[in-house]
Amino acid sequence: MTDSRIRTGGQLLMDSLVGLGASKAFGVPGESYLAVLDAMVDHANSFDLVLCRQEGGAAYMAAGWAKLTGQPGLCFVTRGPGATNAAVGIHTAMQDSLPMILFVGQVGTDVIGREAFQEVDYPAFFGPLAKWAVQIDHADRVPEIVSRAWTVALSGRPGPVVVALPEDMLVATSTAEPCHAVTIPEPAPAAADISALQDVLAGAARPVVIVGGTRWQKDSARAIERFAMANEIPVVAAFRFHDIIDNHCPAYAGDAGVGMNASMKTLLRDADLIIAVNIRFGEATTDGYTLFDAPKMAAKLVHSHASDDEIGKIYVADLPLHAGPNRMAAALDNLVAARPAGRAGWYADARTAYLESLVPPPQPGDVDMGIITAQIQARLPADAIITHGAGNFSIWANKFMQYGRDQRLLGPQSGSMGFGLPAALAAKAHDSGRFVLCFAGDGDFQMNGAELGTALQAGLHPVILILNNSSYGTIRMHQERAYPARISGTEIVNPDYVALAGAYGFHGERVTRTDDFAAAFERALDAATGAIVEIVIDTEAIAPRTTISALREAAT
Repeated sequence: MTDSRIRTGGQLLMDSLVGLGASKAFGVPGESYLAVLDAMVDHANSFDLVLCRQEGGAAYMAAGWAKLTGQPGLCFVTRGPGATNAAVGIHTAMQDSLPMILFVGQVGTDVIGREAFQEVDYPAFFGPLAKWAVQIDHADRVPEIVSRAWTVALSGRPGPVVVALPEDMLVATSTAEPCHAVTIPEPAPAAADISALQDVLAGAARPVVIVGGTRWQKDSARAIERFAMANEIPVVAAFRFHDIIDNHCPAYAGDAGVGMNASMKTLLRDADLIIAVNIRFGEATTDGYTLFDAPKMAAKLVHSHASDDEIGKIYVADLPLHAGPNRMAAALDNLVAARPAGRAGWYADARTAYLESLVPPPQPGDVDMGIITAQIQARLPADAIITHGAGNFSIWANKFMQYGRDQRLLGPQSGSMGFGLPAALAAKAHDSGRFVLCFAGDGDFQMNGAELGTALQAGLHPVILILNNSSYGTIRMHQERAYPARISGTEIVNPDYVALAGAYGFHGERVTRTDDFAAAFERALDAATGAIVEIVIDTEAIAPRTTISALREAAT
C-alpha cells in the first residue's frame, strides 16, 4: 500500500528515518532545520533527539552509538559553525569504520553560492573526511537520498555520510513516499577460497589471526574463537577492537596498538601466516607500518574484508577474500587443518606472554593506577561498557584490563581527545540499565565536559573516572623525549571536579591515595545519579611503563 499524502521535506525526512528503523539521534538545534525539529513532534513516541551542548560532542555520541550498536548513529546540527564543530566526529567515524549520518541544516537554495550567512559547500568540505557527502535540493528526492545514505553508511567498509538540508527544501511539499527498511547484503567467501585457506594453514607453523573493524555479531566472534582454538592459532585484536574476542579465551593473545608490547611485536614479526579478518591495517595496528614490509610482507597474508578497497590497499594478499566479518567467521567455523609440529608451543607462548603483560610495574606517587585498575576489573559487571578518549590514561583500559564476551570497549581509533564522555552518554542512551564506565584524563575530559549538561537533561548516569595528572600527558611524554626538562604548553590547571559533579547532579569523590579508591568506587557504583571520581596522579607517572625521570635519563 502506497503512502502518497502531501508532506514537507522535513516530514519526509523523519518518516523515512523512522521507516528505516531509527529511534534516536543526537544534536544541537538550529534555525536552519526547524522543519525537521517540528516533524520530530509527530514521532515523539518512537524517536528521541538527545539535546547536546556542542556539536562535536553530539557527533561523538552518534559515533559511540554506531560503535556500540552497529547501526547508523544519527546527528543533527545547524549550518556553518555547527557543521564545522561536528567535523571531529566525522573524522573519528571514518577512521573507526563507523556507520553514521550527519544531517546539516543549509542556507536556502536561492542564495547558495553567494557566501550567504553561515554558508558552506558541504560536499566539498566533508568530501575528504566522509564516505559520502551530498546535498538534497528537492523534497521529492528525500526518500531516495536518505535510503542511499543509510545504505552507504552500512555497506562495505562502514563509514560516515553527510547530508546537507537547505531550509527551503525542508518546507517544500512533496507526494513522494517515505523510504522503508533496507537489506544490506554481506559478501561471503567462495568455498574454493576457504579450501585454499585450509591448505595454506596446514603449512603454517606460526599463524596469527588479527580481527578488527565493526558490524560483528556475537555468534561470529564465538566462531572465530572456536576456529582459533581448534587450530591452535593466537588471535590478536587490532587497535581498540579488544572487545570482539573474549579476552578470557585461551586463543586471545592481546592487542596490536599504541604502546605495543615487545612480545606482541615479536609475535607478529615472527608469524609465517597472517589471517586478517575485517581489518584495515592502520598505523597503530602495524606499529607505524614497521611490523610488516610493504607492499609484500614476509608472512603469507590472507586478508578478508567487506570492502574490496581495503584488500591490497597497503599489503598484497596471497589470498584476498571479499567477505564480511560474519560470513567469513561462519566459513571458518568448524574448519580444522593439519597442524605442523611446534604450533602448540607457539600458541601457548602467545597466551602466556599476553597474561604476563597484564601486570604493570609499580607506579610512583601516592596513587598506583595498576592496583586501582585491578580493583576496577574485579567490580565490573559481566556486561559493562567501558569508554575512553585519547591520552596515556587510556593505556590502563587498553593494556591492563580484560574484556569478557558481553563487555564492550568504546575508544577512538583516531586518537581523538574528548570521545569518552559523549560515548558513555550514547551507551546510556541506548541502554540506561547497563553499567557504563568512562575513563578520562584531565585534559581529555575538559574537551567535552560541558556534555554533563546533556547527561543532566537526558537523565544519563555513567560513572566517570578522571585521571588527573595536571598535564596533557601524552604530549608531555613526547616533549620529555625530544626536549627533556623543557616544559612548555603541557601543564594544566584543573577545576574542582567534585564541585563540578555536584553542579550537574552527579555524586563526586576525590581520591589522593591508592587505599582510598576501593571505598570511593563502591560509593560511585551505588550512586543512582551517576558519579565522577577524580583520581589525582603524580605527573612523574607519565605512562604505565615509564616515568618522566626515566625519559629524561634516556634522553641524556
